Amino acid sequence: MAKPKLSRISTVDLRRELERRKSSLGSLQKKRARLAAELAGLDAELAAFGMSAGVVMVKRGPGRPPGSKNKKKGRKGRAALTRSQNTRTLTESLLSALKGKTMGVTEVSNAVQKAGYKTNAANFRTIVNQTLLRNRKLFKKVDRGQYTAA
Repeated sequence: MAKPKLSRISTVDLRRELERRKSSLGSLQKKRARLAAELAGLDAELAAFGMSAGVVMVKRGPGRPPGSKNKKKGRKGRAALTRSQNTRTLTESLLSALKGKTMGVTEVSNAVQKAGYKTNAANFRTIVNQTLLRNRKLFKKVDRGQYTAA
């Protein structure tokens, strides 16, 4: 059954509901105190074993056996690619490519890659476009699809 809208509930009914919820507050506080005491006891047991209370031991599954052939696959069945490491961020590379020039998104993405920015992205043009749109203080939109460094 759908809940009634708040505007349709009378003030008397709202106060009655608040009082009902306040009455269960005491039992919730007692339950919290009991659980806190139980937790303190568990912390003491862990300390007896020389472990910190903040350490959580998680048992993991067996995983792949060593030397197995079922390697993790990336897109289209190829082995997963490693992420390119660039000396400058994409934003810095875009700033240097657009300094004193106005270019379209495709042009600037090609210019950045020619300048040495490495990427494995199949949709690099889209990533460049999002970066240009996200950094309004650094890049100025001159015309539709045309940007320059601000």
